[in-house]
Amino acid sequence: MSTFREITMGELLKETAARFPGNDALVYLETGLRQNYTEFLQTCQDVAKGFMAIDVKKGDHVSVWTTNVPEWIYTQFALGMIGAVLVTVNTNYKTSELEYILNQSDSTTLLLIDQYRDTSFYDTVREVVPELNECGPGQVVSRKLPFLKNVIYIGSRETTPGMYNFNDLLRLGRSVSDRDLEKREQSVHFNDVVNMQYTSGTTGFPKGVMLTHYNVVNNARMVGDVMGMTEIDRLLIQVPLFHCFGCVMSSLNCVVHGSTMVAMEYFDPLKALKYIEQEKCTAINGVPTMYIAIMNHDDFARYDMSSLRTGIMAGAPCPEETMNQVRENMHVSEVVIAFGQTESSPVMTMTRRDDPVDIRVSTVGRLLPDIEGKIVDPATGEDLPANVQGEIVTRSACVMKGYYKMPEETLKAIDQDGWLHTGDLGTIDERGNFKVTGRIKEMIIRGGENIYPREIEEFLHKHPKVSDVYVVGVPDKKYGEQVLATIIFNPGEKMSAQELVEYCTGKIARHKIPRYWEFVSDVPMTASGKVQKYKIVEKYASKYAS
Repeated sequence: MSTFREITMGELLKETAARFPGNDALVYLETGLRQNYTEFLQTCQDVAKGFMAIDVKKGDHVSVWTTNVPEWIYTQFALGMIGAVLVTVNTNYKTSELEYILNQSDSTTLLLIDQYRDTSFYDTVREVVPELNECGPGQVVSRKLPFLKNVIYIGSRETTPGMYNFNDLLRLGRSVSDRDLEKREQSVHFNDVVNMQYTSGTTGFPKGVMLTHYNVVNNARMVGDVMGMTEIDRLLIQVPLFHCFGCVMSSLNCVVHGSTMVAMEYFDPLKALKYIEQEKCTAINGVPTMYIAIMNHDDFARYDMSSLRTGIMAGAPCPEETMNQVRENMHVSEVVIAFGQTESSPVMTMTRRDDPVDIRVSTVGRLLPDIEGKIVDPATGEDLPANVQGEIVTRSACVMKGYYKMPEETLKAIDQDGWLHTGDLGTIDERGNFKVTGRIKEMIIRGGENIYPREIEEFLHKHPKVSDVYVVGVPDKKYGEQVLATIIFNPGEKMSAQELVEYCTGKIARHKIPRYWEFVSDVPMTASGKVQKYKIVEKYASKYAS
C-alpha cells in the first residue's frame, strides 16, 4: 500500500499548526524574527489574502527573486493555499536571465528584494520593465512581458514607482475575508502544480519543471523520515530556497515534521557556526563545499557543534574525507547522502542513518519508499543487471508533470512507460545501493576509450594536498578528447603537474591520467552549488586546441 498522502500544502500547514501550535516554526536571526506555528500560519494566511486582493488567481504564476528572507517562505505557503504557482528565480541571474524566466513562465507577479551581492535587483527589474515609471502598482503593462501585472518590492526604499511594497500586500489583504480564503483553498487539488523550478542551466536554456503539491509534500516527508526529523528538530537552512534543496528538502521538510526552520539569508560559514550554536540546531543541509567552508573557517574550533545530529549532503559528489570530517568534527553522526534531480521533486535515493560509513561515502543509497529506479542501457533502453553501468531511470508519483510549454522536451525526459531518464550514469549493487558514475554528456571519449570523470575525481580527492578536483574533456584532433583536471589545493599547499602524474602512475590506467592540469582557486558554479563543467571546458578548450 502506498504511503503517499493526498494533501495540499495549505492543508499540511494547518495540520502541523494544529499539532504543534507552540513549536518554533521560523527563526530569522538577521531581524530577530521568531514565530511559532500558530503565528507562522497566521502570517501565511495574511499573505495569501494579500495575493488574492491584488487579483492573483488560481493557476497564476508568481516569480520570487529573493534570498532566503522570511517573505520567501511565507509566499511559498501562501501561494500553495490559493492555488497559485511559485516560480523560483536564481539569485545569481542578471537582466537577460530574469527576462527569460518571467517571459517563459508567463508570470503575472514578481517579488524582489533590493539587492544581493553586486547586483541591484531593484535596478535590474526597472531595466527589464522600464514601463514601471508610468504605471501604478498592480497596473503594470510591459511590452516585453505581456502577462506581468504586479511587482512587489521587499525592502526599505521610500518610493518604488510601479511597485507594491510587501507591507502593502498585508494591508490590502485585510479586505479579503476568512471565508473567501477558505473557498479558494477548497478549490485547490493536491495534483495541481504548486511550484515551477527552473533547472539550473548547466546545459542549454533553463526549463520550467512543473511540480505538484503531491510531488513535493510527499518527497519532503520521505526525505525528513530518512533524516529522522521530528518536532524537536531545528534545521539550519543555508541552501538557497529557490532550489529544491531549499524549498522541498528544507522548508517543506520542516513543516511536514513540525520542525523549526532556522533560515539564513544566504550561505556564510561564520554565521552558520553562530546560528548552530545559538539556536542549538540539530540538523544541517548543504552541498559539500558548504561543509568544507564551515570546517575550514578560522573560528571553527570556537563554536559548539555538539547539538548537531543529522543532515543531508547532496548536489555534488561527496568526498570520503569530507564525510568523515563532518561526522567527527561537526558531530553530524547521522549525515546522509541524497540523490535525485529537480524533475523527481527532487530526491530518488538516500543512504540511511544506520548505514555503515563505507556505504554512505561510496554510494547514494537506496530508493525511497514507493519510488522505483533501475539502470538501463542508454542506447537500447534495456534493463541492466547489478554492477553494470548504464543510465539511472526512475518512476514514481514524485516525477514532475512535465516542462512548462516544452512538450517535446518532456517526451524526451519521460518515456511512454513513465520512466524519467535522469541523464546520470550509474550502477546498482545487490543490496539496492545506487552509485553515480557520471553524466552521459560528461563522459569523455579518448581514442575510443570511455572515461568517467567521477572515477578520476574520486581518486585524486584522496591526495592529502587536494581540496577539490573537477575533471572534464577538452577537444583533441588526434584522440577526439583529452582529459583535463582542475585542482584546488588545501590552504598553503601546492604541487606540480609532474608530481600529480607520478601520483597517478601505476594506480589508474594510463589513458585516464589527465593530460592537462590547471591549478585554480575556484570553479564556476550555479547558485545551488552545482559545478558548471561546460564553463570549465569553454575556458580551456582554445588553450589546449591542437
